[in-house]
Amino acid sequence: MRMENFIVSARKYRPVTFASVVGQHSITVTLKNSIANNHLGQAYLFCGPRGVGKTTCARIFAKTINCLQLTPQIEACDECESCKSFNDSASFNIHELDAASNNSVEDIRSLIDQVRIPPQIGKYSIYIIDEVHMLSSSAFNAFLKTLEEPPRHAIFILATTEKHKILPTILSRCQIFDFNRIKVEDMVDHLASVAKNEGVTVEREALNVIALKADGGLRDALSIFDQVVSFSGKNITYQSTIANLNFLDYEYFFKLTDYFLNEDYAQALVLYDEILDKGFDGHNFITGLSSHLRDLLVSKDQKTVQLLEVGDAIRKRYLEQAQQCSVEFLYKALDLTGKFDMNYKASNNKRLHIELALLQLCNIVKKKVLN
Repeated sequence: MRMENFIVSARKYRPVTFASVVGQHSITVTLKNSIANNHLGQAYLFCGPRGVGKTTCARIFAKTINCLQLTPQIEACDECESCKSFNDSASFNIHELDAASNNSVEDIRSLIDQVRIPPQIGKYSIYIIDEVHMLSSSAFNAFLKTLEEPPRHAIFILATTEKHKILPTILSRCQIFDFNRIKVEDMVDHLASVAKNEGVTVEREALNVIALKADGGLRDALSIFDQVVSFSGKNITYQSTIANLNFLDYEYFFKLTDYFLNEDYAQALVLYDEILDKGFDGHNFITGLSSHLRDLLVSKDQKTVQLLEVGDAIRKRYLEQAQQCSVEFLYKALDLTGKFDMNYKASNNKRLHIELALLQLCNIVKKKVLN
């Protein structure tokens, strides 16, 4: 049996046009307009968390700038000589440098020498420098003059996850674009289309868990999706996803909240024991409980319901349980979980620490009645 080469989803589904970039609409529109109006800057700085599309946008931008036959939508044509050489990773006009491994003055000097050479095809030579914050201070200083007065044919696109580490003198010479964390909803939609293309049937709630676990990074979400597919095969369910990702089921938190409201401390302690038996950490549990109480609080008001980043079935559960909780109860419960979360690391008996939190949470309603 011949095995085909597997390509990870993060690479296979990497956007190749501005239209296919997920969750960065304002940035892609601005970049397209600058190409359409021929208002190209000499240096750009793309900042933001990992896996949100900085390097991808830099590549698409570079390819589109040098395209010889732009489409009416201001996208690269994929047919001209410049586009074909870029797609084959053989472009002489678009140069990528990883500053993490090329961070010395010598590396920057060789780059400066290269910058003087005019492009062979197209108008511009474009230099994409990834992880630019990794450059040494002497390398930054060697780069300053070239960045301030580059040749007409040169455009620099710098990308970084840590903008605060970059010298102010570099920042002042760049057009700065701040990339957002990708919204859960956008990630779920994108993962659903990937699953469809791969012939995988998947529950929407499972995709929601993957998106939450990725914490705003689409690359992370696609890597997690591959992991879950390896575990579950072509049929991904919510239960198999939370089992594979060690994600604490929402159901536990809904039950616990019912126990708090009914002052049933015995059931709360038994349920916490069950959670520990499944291998979950006490700190993850208390932070998860805080998040659950916060989600109940935002479910109390129609204006804030949109802040709930969960699937439709679980959203319905939140709205139902929020009706049973008073705002006062949720405030006090959040205050308690916040304090126990802060003091968790200092505690010598961590299990007892969390159990005390559960006992106090079960006591909130009683205190209110006594008052």
